[in-house]
Amino acid sequence: MHISVVIPAYNEAARLAATLDRVTGWLAERGGDANGGWEVLVVDDGSSDDTAAVAGDWAERGVRVLRLPANRGKGAALRVGVAASRGDRVLLTDADLSTPIEDLERLEGHLEAAPLVLGSRAVADSRIEVRQPLHRELMGKIFNRFVRLFAVGGIADTQCGFKLLDGAVARSLFAELTIDRFAYDVELVWLARRRGHAVREVGVRWANEPHSTVHPILDSLRMLKDVTTLRWRHRGEGGRR
Repeated sequence: MHISVVIPAYNEAARLAATLDRVTGWLAERGGDANGGWEVLVVDDGSSDDTAAVAGDWAERGVRVLRLPANRGKGAALRVGVAASRGDRVLLTDADLSTPIEDLERLEGHLEAAPLVLGSRAVADSRIEVRQPLHRELMGKIFNRFVRLFAVGGIADTQCGFKLLDGAVARSLFAELTIDRFAYDVELVWLARRRGHAVREVGVRWANEPHSTVHPILDSLRMLKDVTTLRWRHRGEGGRR
């Protein structure tokens, strides 16, 4: 299995079909097939709509569907998806394709040097095509500053949902993750550095999706709490810079 694409999905029935059409179509055009060249895993995070049914319609095109019985959060959904993956490489991407699937090629060339490659909206070669509302941008900058001061330094953007990992490293790291919701990214980078793995940021294209399920206040507070908990849980261990 060449590459596994893992997509966490919560109440994404309305746009998931278009996403899967684009992802599977592009992967097929690149070469190989769903029997040996690639796979797509959709993890339904306890949706109350038809997310799982929509994803199930794509089974013949290489899509596997995993279901959580209740909503647990993006980190929890990705743990399930990565554990079930079989690829030599694992791509994490959001159901809204805020970063287009084609930008996988931007990350692939860096994987040999760093088994965790982060798509980034904040480095020189990134391109923001549709910006977030001002209040979301401000909250994101505050959170990133908090992360850089108290958790993992030297990373401009931990929260972009587009990440490529070596398959074995991905399955090893995600087996250790404890954060269930959106701050899982911070713990992922923290653990990667503790395990001696290089982490690299690569600029990607990104367009804000106005129908995001992220609550700008509640989820930001949860993320700050999770990062604080991470620091306490790993106190004295010291993350690699």
